[in-house]
Amino acid sequence: MSFDPIIAGFHPDPTVCRVGDDYYLATSSFEYVPGVPLFHSRDLTSWRRIGHILTRPEQLDPDELTPSRGIFAPTLRYHDGRFWMVTTNTSRMMSGQLIVHATNPAGPWSDPVYVPGALGIDPDLAWDEAGDCYLTYASYGMRAPAGITQVRISPATGAELSEHYPVWQGTGLAHPEGPHLYLIDGTWYLMLAEGGTERGHAVTIARGPGPAGPFTACPANPILSHRSTGHPVQNTGHADLVQAADGGWWAVHLGVRPRGTTPHFHVLGRETFLARVDWADGWPALTTVSRPGGPADHSFGVTDGVFDSRWVAPGADPAAIAAPHPEGGALLRSADLLCVRVTDRSWTATATFAGPGRLVLRLDHRHWYALHVSDGVATAIARIGDLEQVVGTAPAGPLRISAVAPAGDDSASASGPDDIVLSAAGTELARLDGRYLSTEVAGGFTGRMLGIGTLGTSETRLVSFTYRGEG
Repeated sequence: MSFDPIIAGFHPDPTVCRVGDDYYLATSSFEYVPGVPLFHSRDLTSWRRIGHILTRPEQLDPDELTPSRGIFAPTLRYHDGRFWMVTTNTSRMMSGQLIVHATNPAGPWSDPVYVPGALGIDPDLAWDEAGDCYLTYASYGMRAPAGITQVRISPATGAELSEHYPVWQGTGLAHPEGPHLYLIDGTWYLMLAEGGTERGHAVTIARGPGPAGPFTACPANPILSHRSTGHPVQNTGHADLVQAADGGWWAVHLGVRPRGTTPHFHVLGRETFLARVDWADGWPALTTVSRPGGPADHSFGVTDGVFDSRWVAPGADPAAIAAPHPEGGALLRSADLLCVRVTDRSWTATATFAGPGRLVLRLDHRHWYALHVSDGVATAIARIGDLEQVVGTAPAGPLRISAVAPAGDDSASASGPDDIVLSAAGTELARLDGRYLSTEVAGGFTGRMLGIGTLGTSETRLVSFTYRGEG
């Protein structure tokens, strides 16, 4: 049985809140600008992107961002008529946790305030019945106790209103992080991610009489983990609970869909999945469910030079990269890449340029496959770590990159997650092993992105771009 994410592609560390019949979900974005993609749903399964939370240099400076740094796990909450988002910008870690707010989730969001004494990652905001706000985070032990730590704050100013103090540290697995604090029927629950965000990832929970505890661990911990199983969704963790309008409970969590031979490879990044929450004896248990109706259709195109909010840029402002061209299509005017997430396991992307240009499939700046077109020639290039090699040339024409099932052979290590086929004007220039654009090979926290750009600093015209998902 296949399990389809509710938000496919590189969308890790999901956080969710409900306001009336409306659900809002945000995820990590790391070095990509704008930061913290934001989605809306009425049913928890079909989600529409409504923009990003961090859209201005005052909120997120592109020049500070480096690969797999930048914006780590956010928490999105609604309190007293206002939306609040807290996150860590690891590219300016010493500023502390970043908080913004808005009355309309579509924005504008405020300029950030910081909690300077809270140095660490994965912050959470929760309010008690008296209106006091608690920041809980995974501390690095620099200005506060190491581990899962809490402090009472003013979210509007970032002022710390108490000392920082340790709370529940989890079950003893590696890397307790991702805390979320909830008041449910008079009891406080503290839910964590443990085991690291790789195959050992797990969700654990404890409960206590107050936001600071003392907390008692659930005897059935972990309440979600697919480690050491054959489940098609692995690395499950970093969950967030939400109560539905009908009173039932659900959770969102990250997971990956690895493929190929051992150690198995995931290439789309950590995606967002939905879990059913069943309560017994005052404890929740989470069960991952597949998106109803199967995978969504992610096919789209860019033909009029208008790029919607799915387009982002690594360490750059997308508005500075592209604009509508007076003759149609888009004017690309920066050496930076304009990128969109790959959301399918099999897919085809095509790009046509009137002049020099490039179509790139990247995991990060050191792991990518690309097609360049210039002076009537299309060139296929592979970059794997420190090695960069031209792997094929052909007469210029429309550029196409496809992800297809691996050809493989009889050796035990032959089959990667897919083959990447690079073509120009209908001629195949190269067929490359997809494992080299996987997290297991390249490391980091992101997923595959498709990028378009110029060759150097000269401007060029993108005539068209299309992406067709094939499941």
